[in-house]
Amino acid sequence: MASAPFAPAGGSALGGHPAGGSAVGASAGGLGFAVGAYLLWGFLPLLFVSLAPSSAVEIVAWRIVLCLVFCVALLVITGGWARFIAITRDRRAVVTLALAAVFILANWSIFIYATLTGHVVEAALGYFVNPIFTVLLGVFLLRESLRPLQWVAIAVSAVAVVVLAVGYGSFPWIAVVLATSFGLYGLVKKRVGANVEAIGGLTMETAILAPVAVIALMIIAAGPGLTLGANGAVHTALLLSVGAATAVPLILFAAAARRLPLVYLGLMQYLAPILQLIIGVAILGEAMPPERWFGFGVVWLALAILTVDLFRHGTRQRSVAAALGDHVPG
Repeated sequence: MASAPFAPAGGSALGGHPAGGSAVGASAGGLGFAVGAYLLWGFLPLLFVSLAPSSAVEIVAWRIVLCLVFCVALLVITGGWARFIAITRDRRAVVTLALAAVFILANWSIFIYATLTGHVVEAALGYFVNPIFTVLLGVFLLRESLRPLQWVAIAVSAVAVVVLAVGYGSFPWIAVVLATSFGLYGLVKKRVGANVEAIGGLTMETAILAPVAVIALMIIAAGPGLTLGANGAVHTALLLSVGAATAVPLILFAAAARRLPLVYLGLMQYLAPILQLIIGVAILGEAMPPERWFGFGVVWLALAILTVDLFRHGTRQRSVAAALGDHVPG
């Protein structure tokens, strides 16, 4: 998918909105940006499938290089160089973004490999499972305590993995690696802090990965040959679009994150894997036997439990905040 942080820069899990302007206007605009971002991420499998005969390695390499070019152009247009230079001078931020780059490289590579080898449904499963994996990261890495319903959701998701492993006839490693890499990427991006804005961070990440991508393209050019420019104008245009297709959803997501409460943004994230599941089954014709539907159903049950807990916790926090507000002198 793409490089999307997990917490909005404005608003909160309590349902607040950024200061200034109408809350209704902020929510309406934010929903539009969020829908745009997740729709673009949801339709990415169709773009990657249309890039045949390009290999997964070549697509990933071009994605890195062209995304860097696109981000640099945006920095020039928006005058964001000062913010980017500030990132380069922050050693902690650079090291953290380098680690994030490793995780997003793994995520992009596995997702594109899954798309090109007929595993779009399993890739969608990975992004359905991701919120549950993010909760687990909070437990094991951040020492967070879980509420009872969160434990129930994790137990149900564990059952789902077993059911799906039986349904697939093997461990669903694509889904697990996608959920793991994206979850760790989100954790690292959250740690880098709010001072690193979306485009500057993505520019740094792709700049770090660019030497590896260029070497990969050189090896392909010296061997089987690059497909860019060798398969017609439409293929060339589509391949050249992968940079924008990577950066634009991120820009929309960042705009949504500044305008929407975390609860709404968390619910919107299911739009992308739903679209990917529909594309995998209805358009690409991937098999979906009954046991696999049952496994997905168990995953959706776990997500429903997690969502109910999220709303209950958010409502309780808002009630506490309102009660405290009633006793604040003013």
